[in-house]
Amino acid sequence: MLGRHTAAGRGAALAALGALVLTGVTSAAAAEPPPASTAAQTLGADRPPASVLHALERDLKLKRGQAAERLVNEAEAGARAGRLRNALGEHFAGAWLRGATSDELTVATTHAADVSAIKAQGATAAVVKRPLTELKDVKKKLDTAAGRVKTRDTPVWYVDVRTNRVVVQATKRSAATAFIKAAGVQDKGVGIRVSAQRPRLLGDLIGGDAYYIEGTARCSIGFSVTKDDKQGFASAGHCGSKGDTTSGSDMAAQGTFQASTFPGKDMSWVGVNSDWTATPDVEGEDGERTKVTGSVQALVGASICRSGSTTGWHCGTIEQHDTSVSYSQGTVDGVTETTVCAEPGDSGGPYISGSQAQGVTSGGSGDCTDGGTTFYQPINPILSDFGLVLKTAPAQAGTPAPEDNEATETWAAGRVYEVGTTVTHAGVRYQCVQTHQAQGAWSPGSTPALWQRL
Repeated sequence: MLGRHTAAGRGAALAALGALVLTGVTSAAAAEPPPASTAAQTLGADRPPASVLHALERDLKLKRGQAAERLVNEAEAGARAGRLRNALGEHFAGAWLRGATSDELTVATTHAADVSAIKAQGATAAVVKRPLTELKDVKKKLDTAAGRVKTRDTPVWYVDVRTNRVVVQATKRSAATAFIKAAGVQDKGVGIRVSAQRPRLLGDLIGGDAYYIEGTARCSIGFSVTKDDKQGFASAGHCGSKGDTTSGSDMAAQGTFQASTFPGKDMSWVGVNSDWTATPDVEGEDGERTKVTGSVQALVGASICRSGSTTGWHCGTIEQHDTSVSYSQGTVDGVTETTVCAEPGDSGGPYISGSQAQGVTSGGSGDCTDGGTTFYQPINPILSDFGLVLKTAPAQAGTPAPEDNEATETWAAGRVYEVGTTVTHAGVRYQCVQTHQAQGAWSPGSTPALWQRL
C-alpha cells in the first residue's frame, strides 16, 4: 500500500533524496552506523551460481562478465527505485531498466520539478502525463469489464510503464476497440497491440518429470514453503483443486493440494507427507541447483530465469507487471509477462531473479524452439494469501530480531510487505522500499535495500 505525502512532507523527502550520493541512503538513515551490506549483498546478487550466469549469457546474448554485472546493477537499482517511489508519492509513474547490464534505471514522474531528485539518485528521469495510480485505475476498469464481456479476441491487457499507458493485446483491432469501449476508458489513451498469439495454460496430460495430479496431469514444483509445522510447495492454481492428491516424478505418494485459486489468480500450494523435505533449491542447468534467499520483487527490464519439468532452465527479461490474461478457462489478473519461453508441463515451475523468488509459471504462447512469451503468478501474493513462509537458504535464516512492544504496525518476520508500507521496529519507523516477505535476518535497521528510516 502506497503511503500518501503531504506537500511539505513530500518536498522534504525529495530534498533529502536530492542531496544523496548513489548509495541512496536517506539523511535520517545516514546518522545510523553504516549498513552491514549493499543491496546486492543483501539479495545475494553478488554471488550467483555459475549456471545462472551461463544461462543469462546464452539466452540474453551477453558477453562474458556482463551477466554478473547485470545482477548487481539490478539489485542496486531496485532499492533506488523504491526510495524514489516513496518520495515521489502520487507523482510516481513507474520505473524500469535498460541496457545489456541493466545499467540505466529510468524513473517516471508527472511533475517536472522531481527531475533533479531523480537524477541525484543516478537515474534517468522521464516526465509523463499519467501517474501509476491512474494507469492502475484504468486497468481495473478493464478487469471489471472482462467479467461481463467476451475476451477471447482480447486475451491480454496490462500496465506498460515504459509507454505510460495501459495496453490491450488483441487478435484484431476491432475486438480491442470494443473491449476498451465496454470498459468506458476510450478517452484514457489506452494502446492497442495486434497479435495472433493466444496464451494458453501450460499443464499437460502426458508422462514426464516433476509432479502428477491424481495420477494423470503433470505440472512443475514451484518453491518450497512451510505453514506452521507443515512442509510443501507453491505451484499454479490451474494444476489442481483443493483435496487433489499428488505424486512425485517416480509416482511415489507425495501430498495434497491444501488450497488453490483459479481463475482470478493462478496459485496453489501442496502439503507433502513425511517422505519429502522442503529445500530452498531450484533445479538449474545440468543438474546444478540455485538456492533461493528471498522474494524481493524485480523491476521491469530485469533479467529472470525459469525452471520447468518439460524444457528445463531458460532466461529472459521482465516485460511488465500487473498484467491480465484471458485464458479459455478464465481470466487471471496481476500476473507478470516475460520473454522467457515455456511449454506444456512447465506450469507451476519457479521464476527467479538472481536468488530472489519471483513467481510460478501460469501460461504463455510460443515454445522453446522458436521463442515465446510467458506469464507468472507472483510469489508474494501466494505467500500472503495462503499464510505461507518461503523456504530460503540457511545463510539468510539468521536470528529473529527483537520485537517492539507497540500494538500496531510492528515489523514481523514472515509478513509480506508492499512498497510504501510503514512499520515500526525497535522504536523506529521505517518505510518499505521493495516488495518482499520479511525474514529474521532482514530486520529494517540492517537492510537499507529493503527499508528506509523515516
